[in-house]
Amino acid sequence: MDLYFELLKHPVFTLRDLEQRYQNKNSAKAAVQRLEKSGRVVRIRRGLYTPVSGETNSPVASRFQIASSLTETSAVSHHSAMEYYGITDQVFYDVYVSSETKFTEFEFGGYTYRCIQTNVSDGIVCPEYSGGIRVTEKERTVIDSIKDIDKIAGSEEVIENIRSVHGLNEEKMLRYLARLDNKFLYQKTGYIFSKLRDTVQCSDKFLQKCMDMSGKSTRYFLSDEKTGKYDAKWRLVVPETIFEMKNGADEDAII
Repeated sequence: MDLYFELLKHPVFTLRDLEQRYQNKNSAKAAVQRLEKSGRVVRIRRGLYTPVSGETNSPVASRFQIASSLTETSAVSHHSAMEYYGITDQVFYDVYVSSETKFTEFEFGGYTYRCIQTNVSDGIVCPEYSGGIRVTEKERTVIDSIKDIDKIAGSEEVIENIRSVHGLNEEKMLRYLARLDNKFLYQKTGYIFSKLRDTVQCSDKFLQKCMDMSGKSTRYFLSDEKTGKYDAKWRLVVPETIFEMKNGADEDAII
């Protein structure tokens, strides 16, 4: 079979993959170079490639397939996982990738791939018929997004995304919270879910667990925002506009 048509079955491949086919590193390298020169393959970054579609003249691999192939432990995460699940209506041109192995951020196809290094391997799924995509499951995606709420998508975007998630498994969220073992994260999670109970179902048991594990410290909800309203129950200083809808409608009433 022609190598190009064989590679079309593998949206992302490495030079090492071809070395196994040719049993020779130089032969594999020469084959890739020929395909690159003919425009049938494009390099994503060093050692990583994708075929080019003959119909669209665009890379075959999606940004999610690329993100899933950057390291052995990489997975689409945070806001990018929200995009994959169709939860958010806002497209970012940063692709967030959780990985136990750090990689240097790079650009390809108009997207910047950013590494979120982690030592946690729990909560990653490989959806059937996805073409090799690895993505954090919804429960981990929510907790990761809260953990990094002031670093990636921003508080209003994260809260709006959580509003749109349905069918969250509380036990999975609690297992992941326990794995991270961070009192502030319990505190933020409990606070957010307590304020979204009208739209996101959660039990008293879940909120009580978050309360019990959050410690006794008073903290600022956002590290760079030192003003706002004090919530005595959750011991958090929270920006007054934190629960404003993205379209501008104020939801202060639920606070």
